[in-house]
Amino acid sequence: MSKDNAMQDAKSTAIGYITEVHGPVVVIACQQPPRINQTLRASIDHVTYLFEVHQHIDQQHIRAITLHQTAGLQRGTPVYDTGAPLHVPVTPDCLGRLLNVFGEPLDDLPPLSTEQYRNVHSRPGPLKDAIAASGILETGIKVIDLLCPFIKGGKTGLFGGAGVGKTVLVMEFMHAIATLHQGVSVFAGVGERTREGHELWHEMQDAGVMPQTLMMFGQMDESPGVRFRVGLSALSYAEYLRDSLHKEVLFVMDNVFRFVQAGSEISSLLGRMPATVGYQPTLISEVAEMQDRIQSTRDGAITSVQAVYVPADDMTDPAVSAILSHLDTTVILSRAQAGKGIYPAVDPLQSNSKLMDRHTLGSRHYDIAEGVRGHLARYHELEDIITMLGIEELSAKDRRIIMQARKLQRYLTQPFRVITARTGIEGMSVPLTQTLDDCEGFLLGRFDDLPEESCYMRGSMSG
Repeated sequence: MSKDNAMQDAKSTAIGYITEVHGPVVVIACQQPPRINQTLRASIDHVTYLFEVHQHIDQQHIRAITLHQTAGLQRGTPVYDTGAPLHVPVTPDCLGRLLNVFGEPLDDLPPLSTEQYRNVHSRPGPLKDAIAASGILETGIKVIDLLCPFIKGGKTGLFGGAGVGKTVLVMEFMHAIATLHQGVSVFAGVGERTREGHELWHEMQDAGVMPQTLMMFGQMDESPGVRFRVGLSALSYAEYLRDSLHKEVLFVMDNVFRFVQAGSEISSLLGRMPATVGYQPTLISEVAEMQDRIQSTRDGAITSVQAVYVPADDMTDPAVSAILSHLDTTVILSRAQAGKGIYPAVDPLQSNSKLMDRHTLGSRHYDIAEGVRGHLARYHELEDIITMLGIEELSAKDRRIIMQARKLQRYLTQPFRVITARTGIEGMSVPLTQTLDDCEGFLLGRFDDLPEESCYMRGSMSG
């Protein structure tokens, strides 16, 4: 506990005391119950514990979630009101930093020096100030820009298991935002393992992305209250950077499903009756509370990329459905693609975007994208026949489509700049206009005489 907190506790009067401790949930007896979401504080042996009010049991008892480990808490401990909900210090110097849910440093650097704070429970901006998501946010990644383009100010879901290149893809997105759009990134690690967070932080530094990035972690071994709120804390920084620096902000959240799990833990601990498949009855509103704050205004845009774990690969799971309903673009990372050495391992047939229409993209982009998808779909249909009987058994038309599809599949691979040091291959960023020219060339047969190997892991065909 800090010296300031000790002096404050000595001068102020406790609002109540702890009567029960159930894991991360504490019951506090108090004469005047504080408001929902108010932050309370207790101190034992120079250790400070913070609580967030979640439930009023009766006129004199409340339930609160501990935002720290509960070891050391005991009955009768006096509890003090901090006078505010959970809030974080905000300053332009937050870029390049690694913080926890309270905005405190995890990188052994000095605390953020500022008198300005932002409430993590802020409401979305007024509708009159919001700007609809529109237009493509180019990433320089061929398969994304062509087949499942990001929407500027929109929300993208990244569905993929371990080892398929999800982290590398996220890092490349951040690199693209910093270099192509002179924007900034905010990364929220929800329920990250300590090893994962440590590796990602060092990889971001090695890739040179960290100076334009803020990273915030609520780790797996922390209280469910921390994992439940770290996304909102990071989003508060994204809103601050949008409103104060007027920047393109990329808000990355990994993993949204762990946010839902933390909410489910809290709901069970508070004694609420579970709903469908054991999820909390407040699932829809909790997801919407966070998603609705990801919006663009006249001051700047927040574009979101959210990694989503799919339980048992069931896309109809209530948590996945609740998240999907808010997304504009869905990117599926396939283990089968990764097994073939196709990186980024985006499944071109399952991934899609609400932006994929002729009116938004223009006729040329739409026709080329549909042509590429059609060739790859035909190749997928005939793969088993080719394996059993050989490509010689196909018609001349199908053989031509298959050869073009195989070259397109290899063309949509790409070396990334953020892992150049590891692979030794110089990373490439390809403008959308160049990608369209190349893919049109493949569909028209301009590269029919080129060997497949010449299309693999390169930038543009003219490069």
